[in-house]
Amino acid sequence: MKYNRIVLVAGVVLLFFVTSCSTHSEKTELKLAHGLPTDHPVHKAMMFMAQRCSELSDGQLTIEVYPAEQLGSEQQCVELVQIGSLAITKVSAAVMESFTDAYKVFGLPYIFKSKEHSFKIMDGEIGKDLLLSTEDKWIRGLTYYDAGSRSFYTIDKPIHTPDDLAGLKIRVMRSITAVEMIRALGGSATPISWGELYTALQSGVVDGAENNPPSLYTSRHYEVCKYYSLDEHTTIPDVLVVSKIIWDKLSEQEQKWLQQAADESAVLERKLWADSEKESLEEVQKAGVEVIYPDKEPFIEKVQPLLESYKDNEVIYSYIKRIQAVK
Repeated sequence: MKYNRIVLVAGVVLLFFVTSCSTHSEKTELKLAHGLPTDHPVHKAMMFMAQRCSELSDGQLTIEVYPAEQLGSEQQCVELVQIGSLAITKVSAAVMESFTDAYKVFGLPYIFKSKEHSFKIMDGEIGKDLLLSTEDKWIRGLTYYDAGSRSFYTIDKPIHTPDDLAGLKIRVMRSITAVEMIRALGGSATPISWGELYTALQSGVVDGAENNPPSLYTSRHYEVCKYYSLDEHTTIPDVLVVSKIIWDKLSEQEQKWLQQAADESAVLERKLWADSEKESLEEVQKAGVEVIYPDKEPFIEKVQPLLESYKDNEVIYSYIKRIQAVK
C-alpha cells in the first residue's frame, strides 16, 4: 500500500528511542500502540495480555502499552507495524481489506448466523487462515477481539424495514463493502471520518449512521439520533496484529508466550464487551433513544444479491461458502 512518507519518517524518528523490540540481559520488550481510550474493553484486554505475557515468561517478555493515539492513528500504527517500527497494534478487520481481499468477508452483511457462529469461525481454521493471510505484507494476526454487530441509528426516522432506508444518507466507514451494503439495502452511503460524524449528524449532512451499542454511547451520537434499530447487519471484529519483522526475531518460546497471552486476552475481551454492550443500551435508552428490534429476514433477503455478486472473486467467494458451511 502507499505510505505517507512524512508520517512514516516521523514515526521512525519518534520510535528511535522507543524501540519496538529491544533485547538486553535476555529480556525482550515489545511496544503496543492503539487509538482507543483506557476505559475501552479492548484496551483492558490488551493490558491483561501484557500482564499475562510477563507472568508466563517470568518477566523475560514484556509489553508496554501506549493507548489513545499516543504513537499515531490506527492507520499510522498499522503502517509502523508493517515496517517493523512498532511491534503490535489493534486494527479493525475493515481496515485490513486494504491488505488482502480475504478480509472483505467480515464486512459482508449477515455472513454470520449468530454471535456464536462468528466466534466459531474466528476461533477455527477459517479465522486462523485469515490471520495469516497478510504475512506477505509483513503483518501477522494474533487474535480477534469482539467489536459487536453494527446496526442503524437515525435522527428522526425509525428503521423497521429496509424500505425505511430509502432516501436516507447513512454514514459508513471508508470501506467498499460497507458502501455496497447500504446501496443494496436502499440507502445512500456517505463515507465520513468518525471524528467528523457528530457534527455531520447535528448539521444534517447525514440522516444517520451504523455502529455497535458502545460506539453509539461513548460517541454521544445518541444526543442527536433518537432511534436505534438493532438489525445487526454486520459483525466486523477487531484484529490484534504483530509485525512479521519483529515476530520472526522472537524465539520460538517467546512466540508461544505472546500467542498464549493474546488468546487468553480474547476470552476476557468477549466478556468485557458483552458487559459494555448491555450497559450502553441501558444508558442510551435512559437518554431517550427508542431501541427497535426489527425482523431481520427482509434485510437478509435484500442483501443476498450482494453476496452472490462475489462469485467472480475466487478468494472472497470461497470464504463465503466455507463460512456458510459451518454449522
